[in-house]
Amino acid sequence: MTESIKAILEKANAAIIEGDHEGFLAFCTDDTEWTFIGDITLRGKEAVRQWMATAYVEPPKFNVENLIAGGDYVTALGTISMKDENGKEADYSYCDVWRIRDGKMAELKAFVIKL
Repeated sequence: MTESIKAILEKANAAIIEGDHEGFLAFCTDDTEWTFIGDITLRGKEAVRQWMATAYVEPPKFNVENLIAGGDYVTALGTISMKDENGKEADYSYCDVWRIRDGKMAELKAFVIKL
């Protein structure tokens, strides 16, 4: 089970790197909930789709340093580079904690710090 939930996130991330938002969303439950700690919460696949349309105008570049899985959870630690709200390239350190349900990403708690 541990390896299979890691594979779900790895495949979803591969879609993001390619700029394939719909491919990524295929790995999410319809009622997925994303909480960016200290910022916003997105509820449902459509809210995530709308957020991605503005946040990922250009595909982000990420480096996953550690991928840790146990039970229904997979945690990714790493860095990500993407355009900030002013359109400038910005680097972030992140820790994403995903809950997997029925083979799809149901919940995200994201801890993101601009470097």
